[in-house]
Amino acid sequence: MFIPKRVIFEKGALDYPLGTELYNYFNEQSGIELFQVATNQVKRQIPGDELHKQYQHGKQTLVVGVKKSLKFQSCKPSAHYQLPLVSGCMGQCEYCYLNTQLGDKPFVRVHVNIDDILKQAAHYIHERLPEITLFEGAATSDPLPVEPYTHSLAKCITFFGQEEHARFRFVSKYNDIKGLLDLPHHGHTEIRFSLNTPTIINAYEHHTASAKLRIKACSDLAAKGYPVGFILAPVFLYPNWEEEYHQLLLEIKEAFPVKPLYPIIFEVISHRYTLRAKNRINEIFPENTLPMVEDERQFKYGQFGYGKYIYPKDQLAAMKTFFTKELDALFPYKDLKYII
Repeated sequence: MFIPKRVIFEKGALDYPLGTELYNYFNEQSGIELFQVATNQVKRQIPGDELHKQYQHGKQTLVVGVKKSLKFQSCKPSAHYQLPLVSGCMGQCEYCYLNTQLGDKPFVRVHVNIDDILKQAAHYIHERLPEITLFEGAATSDPLPVEPYTHSLAKCITFFGQEEHARFRFVSKYNDIKGLLDLPHHGHTEIRFSLNTPTIINAYEHHTASAKLRIKACSDLAAKGYPVGFILAPVFLYPNWEEEYHQLLLEIKEAFPVKPLYPIIFEVISHRYTLRAKNRINEIFPENTLPMVEDERQFKYGQFGYGKYIYPKDQLAAMKTFFTKELDALFPYKDLKYII
């Protein structure tokens, strides 16, 4: 659960029941600063004179606002639209691509006009009938750590559970799923967990749940009939990586003693980085040990017009062979999307 050091309420947020509820809740908590500001004054309330400090203070800040533009962003190829519930994440993962996208003060923002957002989602669903419309709830965020007091995911899961021609999905590195277990989801919400070995989590995924807690949360949701899965990412090829990823997959296998209602989804993504990301990461985490040496990688142009550094072909081939063999042996009832 995200416990911020400061909460900033943008103009209009207190006009909604959720905004008032959040204000009353945080006002009763000790050690949390509360501010009410205009939308364009948010960053003024977040301290820090240099990037490292700005990042740290931003990650400890929650902004409560109103989603004014209800034109949803595209989310290809994983979904048709982003569902704009939350932006930002409390986690401090050193390799995260959001480090280059959320500015110098990467605060968490929640929107209080959930009914308006879902009304717009219904409009998009109607436009695409009779096709099924897919919405992604974690394109630029991890919505689970704020769920205990926003209940936005619960509202969305219930909404999409009633929509025959719509599906909802999101991914998380946390385990705050208690409020989601008994909802009438009807299999229309897919919940995946980003996962890595304890070595990688301990080194690079600061302020996130452990691998064991994520696996347990996934297993509990599967037991309640949700479609679930794991994004194994980013896969790092470090000494002993095969043994450690093998052990991680065994732990997943042991957490699912009963065949789930839906095949377990797997996506496997190797580590890659851009020079822009590398420069940003080195500013925010000057002591990082991420393997970002261009001479040890191969350069590849991406689908969005910029290049990235990926593992050499022979190492990627070895990784693909390893995960294909492991997943086939351990999970006959699976849906393997890709290994890249």
